[in-house]
Amino acid sequence: MRVMVVVPTYNERENLEELAPRILSQLPDVELLVVDDGSPDGTGEYADGLAAQDPRVHVLHRPGKMGLGSAYVQGFKHALGTSAELIVQMDADFSHDPDVIPELVAGTEDRDVIIGSRYITGANVVNWPLRRLFLSYFANVYTHIITGLPLRDSTGGFKCFRRAVLETIDLDAIRSDGYSFQIEVNFRSWRKGFSMREIPIIFVDRHSGTSKMSRRIVWEATWMVWRLRLDRILGRL
Repeated sequence: MRVMVVVPTYNERENLEELAPRILSQLPDVELLVVDDGSPDGTGEYADGLAAQDPRVHVLHRPGKMGLGSAYVQGFKHALGTSAELIVQMDADFSHDPDVIPELVAGTEDRDVIIGSRYITGANVVNWPLRRLFLSYFANVYTHIITGLPLRDSTGGFKCFRRAVLETIDLDAIRSDGYSFQIEVNFRSWRKGFSMREIPIIFVDRHSGTSKMSRRIVWEATWMVWRLRLDRILGRL
């Protein structure tokens, strides 16, 4: 079964050097798609070198920092243009353990979306400040209350989709980014009737580089859940 792992990058060369071989060693038919936002540190050029050596590596170059949500949308569309049956999304900073990829893939035998959850068995987060842990945990509680989305971790970015899910939801209608992008994709998948399951993961704060979290991303997520609730009430989703 062909699996495409979509990894957005911005200044992640140091991480990608170690991450790429780890991903490619997980399964016989796994491939890597790097979506690079014009990284000044040469991440895109390094990915091109990998692709020249290994046909399982693919690279999308974007002209600049355009946001996580749009990077995933472009990556998903590229994956759907191939014969990939499963699409995995994950971060490039080792906060998501590539060794979990086979477990995510195995979960799709009886579910459409498998989510690596930090909160399904408590709070499995390493090296986060307490303030950020509280923000993340209660953001997920807030999302569940407002939208009804039946997940403990709606904002996590380590997931595996059957291709039918991404073919069915309207990717062009997604405008959110960061936390809110993860929530919106989960919500749209759920409203389309696709089955979902969370599996526990241990989330470790980034391996190296700089966090992309910002106050704007937090506020976007805060208000976006109300838009999703309104869309649900009005029957738009």
